[in-house]
Amino acid sequence: MGLFPFMSKIVRKGKCLFLLLLCLCVVAWIATITIDNTNKPFQDGSKSPDDKSVAGFKQMELESEMIQSIEEQSAKETCPKQSPLRRGAIKLSFDPSLTIGQVERENGEVVEGQYNPSDCIARQSVAILIPHRNREKHLLYLLHHLHPFLQRQQLHYAIYVIHQAGVATFNRAKLLNVGYLEALNDHSWDCFVFHDVDLVPENDHNLYMCDKQPKHLVVGRNSTGYKLRYKGYFGGVSAMTKEQFFKVNGFPNTYWGWGGEDDDLRIRLTLQKMSIIRPALEVGRYTMVFHNRDNGNQINKDRMHLLRRTHQTWKTDGLNSCSYKVLSVQRAPLYINVTVDVGRPERAH
Repeated sequence: MGLFPFMSKIVRKGKCLFLLLLCLCVVAWIATITIDNTNKPFQDGSKSPDDKSVAGFKQMELESEMIQSIEEQSAKETCPKQSPLRRGAIKLSFDPSLTIGQVERENGEVVEGQYNPSDCIARQSVAILIPHRNREKHLLYLLHHLHPFLQRQQLHYAIYVIHQAGVATFNRAKLLNVGYLEALNDHSWDCFVFHDVDLVPENDHNLYMCDKQPKHLVVGRNSTGYKLRYKGYFGGVSAMTKEQFFKVNGFPNTYWGWGGEDDDLRIRLTLQKMSIIRPALEVGRYTMVFHNRDNGNQINKDRMHLLRRTHQTWKTDGLNSCSYKVLSVQRAPLYINVTVDVGRPERAH
């Protein structure tokens, strides 16, 4: 009988020892797996704790920069109605040795033809539309003076040069319609300035901004003794809001050659009961850079006949009937060059 109690004790101790050894094995096995996972190379797409920390810091930096940018923008005030940067009347110069590279270096803040003031929010966004063909030197002189002129007015602006390709008769009016339509593909501009390439403004108090009524900016030029060419003249440089220009259906497309299209636009304004406003005589002064009449831009002999029909044709001849083909859009440092084929006149003039 004494043997069984003794054997029973040994069995119980053996079980305890076995369980103890089993626990030690499990602990050792878990420790081994943990060490293996720690030393195992990271698979593609997985990130170490250090990688996660770096990514987290980068995200925080990005969010901080965005918040700072938003705060800076909200801290900006609207540019004043009268920019303190304006100088008034300026003596113009037309250096024959001037190069496009010089003008680019002088306007480093202009990017792809567009500028935005850095220290305030511009009151208007303005698209400058310049119809162009074979006037490279005139364009260079205009860009040289116009960029600093507009920057001193603290405008958000872009300059679009609408270049007529081919040898057909020049059609200034249709090119300006094209400029309006193509510029709106870039931005919802508030104001459009329709600008001849050979007219350079002399006084930066002549604001290139739109008003409640269409504006005519060329009150006088050197070639006319700084007097208005004739009563009702609306040519050279004018400014209209997006809505004003759309309301009159833009320029007519049927004026091939020189003359008449500005008078047609003035008649359209009258039909819509709009009036024309101008700056003071001493402010609206321009220098016209001398040139001979271009080949392909002869006087439009049909202009008087077309003008007599404006009240009948304005609804169907304009923006809603402007057909053209864009051949290229080049974003140069100082301007956006839109080269287009505007077709040919239906009959020779």
